[in-house]
Amino acid sequence: MILMKTSDFYFDLPEELIAQKPSGVRGEDKLMVLDRATGEVTHCAMQDLPDLIEPGTLMIFNNSKVRRSRCYGIKQVVEKDGSVSDGKEQEFMFLTQLSPDLQTWHTMVKGAKKVKAGASYRFPDGSVGVIEMLGSDEGSEFRTIHFDCPLDDDWFLRNGHIPLPPYIKREDDDTDSERYQNVYAKETGSSACPTAGLHFTEDMLSRLQAKGIEIAYVTLHVGLGTFLPVRAENIEDHKMHEEVYSVPPETAEKITRAKREGRTVLAVGTTSVRTLESAAVADDSVPGHWRVQAGAGSTHIFMYPGYQFKVVEKMFTNFHTPESTLIMLVSAFAGREHILAAYQNAVEHRYRFFSYGDAMLIR
Repeated sequence: MILMKTSDFYFDLPEELIAQKPSGVRGEDKLMVLDRATGEVTHCAMQDLPDLIEPGTLMIFNNSKVRRSRCYGIKQVVEKDGSVSDGKEQEFMFLTQLSPDLQTWHTMVKGAKKVKAGASYRFPDGSVGVIEMLGSDEGSEFRTIHFDCPLDDDWFLRNGHIPLPPYIKREDDDTDSERYQNVYAKETGSSACPTAGLHFTEDMLSRLQAKGIEIAYVTLHVGLGTFLPVRAENIEDHKMHEEVYSVPPETAEKITRAKREGRTVLAVGTTSVRTLESAAVADDSVPGHWRVQAGAGSTHIFMYPGYQFKVVEKMFTNFHTPESTLIMLVSAFAGREHILAAYQNAVEHRYRFFSYGDAMLIR
C-alpha cells in the first residue's frame, strides 16, 4: 500500500482567484460539472443546475446555521494596588458549549500561547470570561473559557462577528450577515458556514422541486476540523476533530426509499457527505445496500482516496483549499488526478475559489 502525502493534494492557486466577497447576486455563479468516471469537465452556470440533475434524485442539504462566533475580549490586568486596567484585545472563536448552563465554552484562540489559565477577559457588553486550562488545551490553539453569564444567541448577536475564514483578508460587514448564511439555515451551531449551500436561492429550490427533484435536510455543526490544517506528512496520521450531527427520521426514510428504488442521492456540501456516510448502516432488508440511521451522533470520519462511499452517489461542492481534508474528501469521491486536473482547468478559466467562490457538481 502506497502512503499518500499531504503534498499530493497541493495545487498552485493565484491569490486573486480567492473570492474575498460574495458574487453580486446570490446564485449567479459559475458551475463546473465533473464526470468522476472519465474526468471530463463541462462549464455551466448555477442557473443550469435543475437541467443537470435527473428527476427523482434526492438532494440532501445541511441546515446548520452560523453563529456569530468570532468575539473579541479585552484582557483584564490586575495592578499592584489591586485595581484592574485594560490590556490587549484578544480574538476568540467560540466552537462548542461544554456546560448545560451555557457558561463554559471551548474556543480557538489567536495567539493561544499568550493566553494563560486564570486570565480574564471583558467582552463588549461587560461580561467577563476566565480561562480554564484543561489538559487537552495545553500546547494547542484551544482554550476553555468560563463566563459569569450564559452565552445564548442574544449574547452572540451583541458581542459576535461573522466567522469569515482566514483566507478572506478583510473584516466582516453587514453584507456577510446575510450572504454568509444559507437561505434554508435553521439550526444554530456552526462556527463556519456549510458554504456549498450559499449558491442556492428560494427560487432555485422551487425550480429543483418543480423538476421532480426531492429535497431533505440533515444538520452537522461545522467545528474545529474546518479551521485546522493537515500538519501530518502522511495523511493517514491526521486526526479529525469530532463534529455533532443529526438526521431527522423523515430524512432517513427518504434516503432508504431512494436507495431501495434505485434513485440517486446527491449530497450538497462536504458536511452533508460527512453526515450521511457517518450515519450509514447496512440495510438488512436489501442485502448489499446501505441506509442512514436517524438520530443524533458525532463523527470524526476522515475520507481520503481509498474510502468506499456507501450512501452518496453525486456531490455538489465548492472548490477547496490545497492540502486540506476537504480536497482529500472530493478526491476520494472523484479521484485525485481528476480533481487536480479539474482544479487546474478552473484556474485557467478564472473560477473563483473557496467559501464565496464558484461551484462544482460531481456526477
